[in-house]
Amino acid sequence: MQDDPFTTEIIKEALVAIGDEMFAALIRTSMSPIIYETTDFAVGATDARGNLLAQGNGVTGFLATLDTAVQSTLLHYPAPGDVRPGDIFITNSPYEGGGTHLSDVVILLPVFHGDRLIAWTVNKAHWTEVGGAFAGSASTQSTDIYQEGLHFRFLKLYEEGQINHGIVEIIRANVRLPDSTIGDLHAGVAACRVGGNRVLELVAKYGRAPVLGAMDELLDYGERMTRAALARL
Repeated sequence: MQDDPFTTEIIKEALVAIGDEMFAALIRTSMSPIIYETTDFAVGATDARGNLLAQGNGVTGFLATLDTAVQSTLLHYPAPGDVRPGDIFITNSPYEGGGTHLSDVVILLPVFHGDRLIAWTVNKAHWTEVGGAFAGSASTQSTDIYQEGLHFRFLKLYEEGQINHGIVEIIRANVRLPDSTIGDLHAGVAACRVGGNRVLELVAKYGRAPVLGAMDELLDYGERMTRAALARL
């Protein structure tokens, strides 16, 4: 906990507000009604280890998968230098990272201050189309995962700030609604960037150590409240 509890509290509330702003950014930039009208998505921010710090309103089941998506990404890129400033990852694997089905696509952005990874911003949204045997990609008639569409397994969508055009063109060539699907991809990136920028603004204003300390205190507070609730049971 920081020596100045007032500053710590201000930073904690600012971190919570980041989730709300990311939520609004995804709604405003998405091109699919299932995202911008039915809000079939979730957004959040984690610490560098993938512990969920803040979230926006959205699908409750998705919120419980944001932290594990970050943690699984770190397992796929374990070596120093595997994750770099400017990288952005994409995954929809149902087998790891708290996955659900292929239509639920996760975008993850590592937030660096200098050369140190300090946080992640992440969103998970249901894309209208990811290809496959049936329009809309999800069908009770599918008998294997290959019929459900494209499988992105913790890929680098951006590498050091440069988009992987090959991934984008594979998506464009294999979905029925390429414009809206690519639009949803960029909307997810935009929401993550909004969150990442806000984290760095906090560091610029208060310093890296106080912000990291506030992150730890936010997690400690959540643990204390959870233990108190369990004790009442």
